[in-house]
Amino acid sequence: MNGDIQIEEPHEEIARLESRIEVLAEHLERCGKLAVFAKVLLAGGALWLAAGIFGIVGLAAPSAMGSITAILAGFILGGSNRSTMQQYQAQLDAAEARRTGLIDGADLRTVSAQAPGFGEQPVRRLH
Repeated sequence: MNGDIQIEEPHEEIARLESRIEVLAEHLERCGKLAVFAKVLLAGGALWLAAGIFGIVGLAAPSAMGSITAILAGFILGGSNRSTMQQYQAQLDAAEARRTGLIDGADLRTVSAQAPGFGEQPVRRLH
């Protein structure tokens, strides 16, 4: 290399952004699954504790500790996951905005069904 800074072509940057957007979408999907799991932990722990308090199930020390642990784990996992999800969403929004800006700024031409210079010949379609 000669030390020059290589400037990325718009179509290359758009392709890179597309890949980044796919990765971020996968991360967001995983965060959504974790959010559901956190809610299940929280609800399950709360229901088990309530059932023990009202005498529906026996509330021995290990059972009470397990339900309290599930409640706390649900809160902690949910809070941590929420902030991570917000960060991924912000990154996704920024990448999509950048991609849209590059596409809007590109000098794209509209291709008509009747291309100039072909006279009255029908245009062949590949589909």
